Amino acid sequence: MLGNTDPGASRSGRDELETLDDLAALLAPIPFTGRIDGDDAELRDVRQTRALLRRVWTQGRDDAVGEVNRILRDAKALPQLARHDVSDWHLHATVPEAPLGERMRVEAALALIDVIRSNEMARLRLCEADDCSGLVLDLSRNGSKRFCSVRCGNRMNMIAFRERQAADT
Repeated sequence: MLGNTDPGASRSGRDELETLDDLAALLAPIPFTGRIDGDDAELRDVRQTRALLRRVWTQGRDDAVGEVNRILRDAKALPQLARHDVSDWHLHATVPEAPLGERMRVEAALALIDVIRSNEMARLRLCEADDCSGLVLDLSRNGSKRFCSVRCGNRMNMIAFRERQAADT
C-alpha cells in the first residue's frame, strides 16, 4: 500500500519511496496500466500522492469529502468503465496518458467515495502499535482491527505479555 511506504509506517523503517528503484518495486506487483515515466518528477508526484492519502486517511468524513472532490476536480475526472489485458470491467476516471501520481490519486478518490457514502471513515485509521504510523484498513466484521500488520500486533502482544509477567512477580 502506497501510504505505508512512509518511513514511520514501512516495514523496513525507511522511506520506501526514496529512489526510482523503490518506485519500480512498488509498482511491480500492481497491474497499473497507462503512462509510467520512471523519472524524478514522477517519483516526487507519487510521494506527494502518498502524503495526501495519509492525510485524508485520518480526516473526518466531511473533510475527506472536500479532499476527494478536489482530487477528482483537479484531474478533470470522467468515470467510465474499461476492460483491458486480463482485467474485467472496472472503473477508470482518467486517460491512460495521465501522470501516474494523478491516476493513483483518482483511483484512491474513487475508493474513498464508497467509504464516505457508507459512513465508514472510522475503518480508516493509524496503527495503534508504539512507534508505528502505519495505515490500517479495517475490513473486519466488528471493526476492531488495531494494527497495520501481524508484525505490529505480535510485537504489542509480546510487550503486553511481558508487562503482565513483570506485574505478577
